[in-house]
Amino acid sequence: MAALALPRRRAKSTTGGGVGPIGLGVASLWLSLIVLLPLAAVLTKAFSDGPGAFIDAITAPAALAALIITVVISAIVALINVVTGTLIAWVLVRDDFRGKSFVNAIIDLPFALPTIVASIVLLSLYGPRSPIGLDLYATRPALIIALAFVTLPFVVRSVQPVLIEVDREAEEAAASLGAGGWTIFRQIILPALYPALLGGAGLAFARAVGEFGSVVLIGGGIPKQTEVASQYIAQQIEIDRPASAAAVSVVLLLISFAVLFSLRLLTTRRNVT
Repeated sequence: MAALALPRRRAKSTTGGGVGPIGLGVASLWLSLIVLLPLAAVLTKAFSDGPGAFIDAITAPAALAALIITVVISAIVALINVVTGTLIAWVLVRDDFRGKSFVNAIIDLPFALPTIVASIVLLSLYGPRSPIGLDLYATRPALIIALAFVTLPFVVRSVQPVLIEVDREAEEAAASLGAGGWTIFRQIILPALYPALLGGAGLAFARAVGEFGSVVLIGGGIPKQTEVASQYIAQQIEIDRPASAAAVSVVLLLISFAVLFSLRLLTTRRNVT
């Protein structure tokens, strides 16, 4: 019995998926250089003039307006892309049509296209000289369109692989029992998509909160109307108020982190239950 137990102990001791201390050290060093040190620098700059100056910077009327506009517009964009992104992912997975590969490839275009180019294109299409007669320049709908453009792939690419893995036999069984299309989607497909939808929505929201290039032209940057937080931060840097810019940046970081962390908790609890 002891001889039989020995190979088991050896197998247990030699099987592992860890990268070891060297890999852990390299990962920690890289994370510190790319993420932690820049965040620490932003926090240091934000509180360089003391907590009182930090509070004054983020509660200034223009700063508050920019933050509120940013959060509200980003939430609207995330909700829109949850619906449209799921629909697009459904079409790409469940339907066959001519040009499907081209459409599938073009979804990732906002990842590669410089966002300032997107703003130029949107300004040409929806600006004062719109070829379709739709002038949205310096309006909040323009902000929604610009942010929806750059955040759509996050939802599509989050939902698409899950749809591919959804059990089609369960759908067929439900249909054979008389369930309608909406019932099948709500009872069978949607629960499977729930974590992916939350993850995609969170990433879309976080990207929209910090977006600058796609809105800088089409949005107009009108204070308290269409000026988003990223534009306010840039404006503060231009007038040599880096501490104020860093303070608003810290608020954006906290908002994004809180949303992503909350969505992760919701996903984890649902998986557990």
